[in-house]
Amino acid sequence: MEMLIVVSILGIMMVSSYPSILNSLETRSLENCARDIITSMQQAKFLAVNTKLNHRVIFSNATASWAYWIEEETSPGAWSRQVKYPYNEIPSKFTATIDLPLSQAVEYSSVGLVTNYDGLHRTITIQSGKLKTYTQPDLRILTFYAGGSIQYSKSQST
Repeated sequence: MEMLIVVSILGIMMVSSYPSILNSLETRSLENCARDIITSMQQAKFLAVNTKLNHRVIFSNATASWAYWIEEETSPGAWSRQVKYPYNEIPSKFTATIDLPLSQAVEYSSVGLVTNYDGLHRTITIQSGKLKTYTQPDLRILTFYAGGSIQYSKSQST
């Protein structure tokens, strides 16, 4: 009888904590996605400064989801993809809003400055629909600045 009561209590505890576990997993997944983009940006900036060649992180929505990768300017206006740096995708379960200059890229000069900086088009926003339904902070916003820095913020949509 005691064993049955203990098993029942454990079952109730597990069932009640399941939504919290799912919420934590979704939050971590959203944060990892934003941090992967930041890491790619920092790698491109480091490569630009280290090699003294312009580098950029370019975003494309050719498929159902957004993809991004690092490119190097081999000659003026000619870009080649950096194969040793992975091709990344923003998972399709997230809604991404890429508001960058017309090239859909962030370009870094050999001194680490953003060469195509546009004060009006400088953000990437990633949203989780699940977190929105839980009324949790569901937005991760990356804002890029001319000096090459990136602001990372969390917000809740309305």
